[in-house]
Parts: sequence; structure tokens; C-alpha cells
Amino acid sequence: MTNSLRNKGFELMKKGRVMRIVTLFIALLLPVLRAAAQTADQPEMADALRQSGKIYVVVAVIAVVLAGLLFFLISLDRKISRLEKEVRD
Repeated sequence: MTNSLRNKGFELMKKGRVMRIVTLFIALLLPVLRAAAQTADQPEMADALRQSGKIYVVVAVIAVVLAGLLFFLISLDRKISRLEKEVRD
């Protein structure tokens, strides 16, 4: 490989790194800007749900969904471990 081709390759790698860094910076900055744009004058949804007593329903649904995901991941891990053991033997 000649030096000019090698230099062009390094230049492309540098441009790719710069683009990745810029993209990462924008991706990390957008949620901060969105949070800063919210006003505190309006009541929060959780406050309204807490006042009407519906927050407990929301918490219960989230807990059931997370418990289901946990159960699924544990059973999937056991199945994969069993298959790996069969393949090794």
C-alpha cells in the first residue's frame, strides 16, 4: 500500500470519528434541551394521578410488566444454558 492511500485511509477514519462524536454529542444534548424547555407552572401527571388514586394502578401495571419480563428472561436463560450444555456434551 502506498503512502498516499494510507494517508487517505487515515483521513477517512478521522472524518468518521468526528462524525460519530458530533452525532453522540447531539444525541446526548437533545434530551437535556427538551427537559429544559418544560415549564413548572403546569401540574405534573403523577400529581394528578396521585390525587385521584390512580397512581397505584399505574404502579401495579408497571410492576406486573417488569415481573413478566424478568420471568421471561430467567426462563430464556435456563433454556439457553441447557442448550449450551447439550452442545458441549
